[in-house]
Amino acid sequence: MIRIRATFISHFSKRKWLIINIITMLIIGNVSKTLAHQTPSTVVLLDVSPKQVAVELQLPIGELELAFGRPLTKNPASIIPTMGPQIKEYLLAHIHPMVAKDQPWMVEIKDMHLQKGEQAYSGPFQEIIVHLILTPPEGADTRNFIFDYDVIMHQLVTHSALVLLRSDWASGKTNTEPTEIGVIRVDTKTALIYPLTINLAAGSHWKGFAGIFALGEEHIKEGIDHLMFLLVLLLPIPLTFSKKRWGNYRSVRISLVQILKVVTAFTIGHSITLLMGAMAWVILPSKWIEILIACSILVSAIHAIRPIFAGKEMFIALGFGLIHGLAFANTLIDLHLDTVSMLLSILGFNLGIEVMQLWIILLCIPWIIILSRTPYYSIFRISCAILAGIAAIAWVIERYSQQVNFISTFMNKSQVYSFEVLLVLIGVSLTLFLQKKISVLMA
Repeated sequence: MIRIRATFISHFSKRKWLIINIITMLIIGNVSKTLAHQTPSTVVLLDVSPKQVAVELQLPIGELELAFGRPLTKNPASIIPTMGPQIKEYLLAHIHPMVAKDQPWMVEIKDMHLQKGEQAYSGPFQEIIVHLILTPPEGADTRNFIFDYDVIMHQLVTHSALVLLRSDWASGKTNTEPTEIGVIRVDTKTALIYPLTINLAAGSHWKGFAGIFALGEEHIKEGIDHLMFLLVLLLPIPLTFSKKRWGNYRSVRISLVQILKVVTAFTIGHSITLLMGAMAWVILPSKWIEILIACSILVSAIHAIRPIFAGKEMFIALGFGLIHGLAFANTLIDLHLDTVSMLLSILGFNLGIEVMQLWIILLCIPWIIILSRTPYYSIFRISCAILAGIAAIAWVIERYSQQVNFISTFMNKSQVYSFEVLLVLIGVSLTLFLQKKISVLMA
């Protein structure tokens, strides 16, 4: 009897361990699959300004469906039109910024739209982008608050929200990579979702001004379309014109005076609309602004080949400057600033644009004027104009169709070679100018 019982226990133990091993293997297999394709997290981007905090939520619709309790993945295109109000109501019930429990902030949902997303390890997915404005009570600091947030994770305990600081005007952070503030998730020990405390370092108006000044410089440095318009417009300035043809070179003094007029007119134009656009006095669709900017490059390229408004470049620069200024304004609008911060930003951004613009012109124009004194300037001018015209057409197509093409992609990346291009321009200009001088002396 004892032997039978021992045998039974032995068989039972073997069977038990076999079952345990099978379960373990299944768990490991499932974990491996999960690690290969993790579910995407919510991303929360904060844009902090002195009076409010703008928030961009990136909500994966598969996970939102589980928490929201409505079918979202079957027909994603219909989500916003049919269930937009219910989603807004759901979000407002689960987002509670506050100074303390008895001092809640006001939460306003501005807009929502659907887009494709992709995160590391998750693969592509669709997400709802939600823009909110968080406004604190009178006298409260936007740099220190409690972010009570449990969207999706109140039902889906494996979900998490990554909170990132995208911009912080008062600290001068405007155009850098988002930095992590924290992660909101279900605490595995208590099964609770703890609010995230936002506590940013002290800022100042000076830091904000300096950050926006640097942003203006960066905008021109990377905004190849703005620079291309101005530089191509300046290409024929050192030349005389007659009977719709470009002629011989002008004196250096006259050329510099004309260049100063064109640059000043462009500055006045974009300064006016930068102010009007940033203060929301004039609002135009950004798509059409960008298309018009590309068209301005095409017009200046045609003019560089054959004069179509010779002697009136100043007025063309003023007119197209008005359009370029509206594009500049969109950069400031995205920062969601109060009136005082916005006025300081307009000044700082405009000064940054002018300093970088002037610096690039000072680097390029002397060599263009020198090159215009050689017989090869016509080839240089027409070649540059043709390349600018091709780029402009590619940008028009890209910005209208919202589809990139290989020419626009190349041009958008070409600013990394700007220093090398300048060195080539200097070398060619000096070589051809010296060659001309030597040939004159030899004659």
